[in-house]
Amino acid sequence: MTPRPPVVLLLAAVVAVAAPACASAQHPAEQESAPAPAAAPDQGTPGSPRMPPEGYGSLTQNDLTLRIVTPEIEVRMVPLDQHVTRLLAPDAYRSLRGLVESRRASIDSIARRSGTSRPGLALVTFFGQQSGIRFDPQTVAVTIRNQYLQPIGIVPYSPRFSSQQLNVREQASAIYLFQEELPVGDSFRFSYGSFNSDDWQSKQRLLDRERARVSARARTNGADSTGATPH
Repeated sequence: MTPRPPVVLLLAAVVAVAAPACASAQHPAEQESAPAPAAAPDQGTPGSPRMPPEGYGSLTQNDLTLRIVTPEIEVRMVPLDQHVTRLLAPDAYRSLRGLVESRRASIDSIARRSGTSRPGLALVTFFGQQSGIRFDPQTVAVTIRNQYLQPIGIVPYSPRFSSQQLNVREQASAIYLFQEELPVGDSFRFSYGSFNSDDWQSKQRLLDRERARVSARARTNGADSTGATPH
């Protein structure tokens, strides 16, 4: 195994996460903002399908969530790749987009130091199942095409994250950066210590159906499928 690169943990200004620790937990949506300009056409790759237009999705954050559950702690991961977050309902999409943009400076700083221009991003949330449970944020990893990748950086989102300790129903979240983009159009493994989740592959049928519905809604509303927002 190659030597593990040092993980950068940025303790920038953080804000509390108010989402409940339930299966459908979602972060508060950011305030309504002006529509983004149309993106350049994205034909996609085997690991990243074509970029869907904004504003036509109907999935919930729960549909994109991977889970690892132990008696002490539950760990959830949501990929922050717009190839899948644009399939979310508009409020949920804007919430995650706002989360990333609020930490953009820290994300870009870690990426530059790690020599990558397009890091993989994921929202990772730890939920306490028992009182006084400690968690180790640096044991989160992903496996992509048989390559085990630990995070190149962690940007905390909630104040409790730095304490690495939770009570029952408490949670702590952070944005994780990986050396390469997550293959959201294919499969990858999410790990926490010795626990693994391979559930992303099972979500592909749902994601494919939603991409088709998004394209149909966009055509009906006269939008193209290159990233334009509905009028």
